[in-house]
Amino acid sequence: MDIPPVPVPRFARRDFLQRTAWLAAAAATSPWRMLAQETATLPFANGERPLVRYPQKRPLLRLTSRPPQLETPFAVFNEGPITPNDAFFVRYHLPQIPTEIDPDTFRVTIRGNVRAPLSLSLADIKTGFEEVELVAVNQCSGNSRGFFERRVGGGQLGNGAMGNARWRGVRLKDVLEKAGVGSGAKQVTFNGLDQPAVAQTPDFVKALEIDHALDGEVMLAYGMNGEDLPLLNGYPLRLVVPGYYGTYWVKHLSEITVVDEVFDGFWMGTAYRIPNTPGACLPPGTAAKSTAPIGRFNVRSFITSPGDAATLTVGREIFVRGIAFDGGAGIREVLVSADGGRSWQAAQLGKDLGRYSFREWTLALTPTAVGALELKVKATNRLGESQPLEPLWNPAGYMRNVVETVRVQVTA
Repeated sequence: MDIPPVPVPRFARRDFLQRTAWLAAAAATSPWRMLAQETATLPFANGERPLVRYPQKRPLLRLTSRPPQLETPFAVFNEGPITPNDAFFVRYHLPQIPTEIDPDTFRVTIRGNVRAPLSLSLADIKTGFEEVELVAVNQCSGNSRGFFERRVGGGQLGNGAMGNARWRGVRLKDVLEKAGVGSGAKQVTFNGLDQPAVAQTPDFVKALEIDHALDGEVMLAYGMNGEDLPLLNGYPLRLVVPGYYGTYWVKHLSEITVVDEVFDGFWMGTAYRIPNTPGACLPPGTAAKSTAPIGRFNVRSFITSPGDAATLTVGREIFVRGIAFDGGAGIREVLVSADGGRSWQAAQLGKDLGRYSFREWTLALTPTAVGALELKVKATNRLGESQPLEPLWNPAGYMRNVVETVRVQVTA
């Protein structure tokens, strides 16, 4: 069943007019620090990553520091279906990110083909529109890119550039309707406060079709898991586009513009495009003849426990656990194989937090023989879409959704 954002009770007006605690921490010395001698190694070539601690974050895997790209250690996803704020991945495209935002003076403008342009404060947004909540996964388009063979350019991410949160905010539809969308509108563009270092670099501006922007699910979010957004996840306001890759989830949202033509700025017309082929795939090493903007998630599932290279005991029951999700149809079934894919068993699905959320699953398993064991998982959504047994390839390293494998050892 479709579960749209639902109204929630109005929270008491808390001290959201304070400056974020990130500022004091950033001003003390540096906005981040390395954890002495601590690294993690992802399971592909050149996979060693330092663990770093940024304000408001626990130790995360650093891919780059300018702009910040921080990956969630995969073990976090075994903690539960909601990814804690301090463990949520971070992805920026432009190096000049805000380190100080005063909510008293913050504004988001709504302009372009509208009857009544708006300039809204954070307080205007919180008090002037119905508040809604929605549990939804945010996933980077390049999540798992490091596993691609043949390897491709771009950030060599493991499986941790994703997270699931309970977002609180208002419907984009309600804000646009207050401004009054004019006739002939085709798209809505979104810009944030992050900036390029040099003028030649295109600003990070994204666009949605007008019908998508008005569907009642896209949100302007100011809350995340019961708290204000962390600064590095878009404080004080970000776009939430349920079921769509994180490239559309613009952080520090400051400009919303209704336009009468298809926006072809760099981050829509050139970047974040996928082959116009079934499955958005090509033979490895080839180039696409035509492309389209990346859109909804495909189906994914992961084993979160046991971990790769874990040791199990023959005859002792364990619970294999994991998560599954897709672009909004919802997960219908999760199957697990304990023999490398020759046979499959249905896992038990956990609580349904909504069709855009991670869906937990479990399966009781008792190893019957000593030796190596290959555990595999595949999910199927309510449209009948599933995961391929062999990985698909595209030049940008997007949308990986192969059946995942965990290899363990069974001992006596």
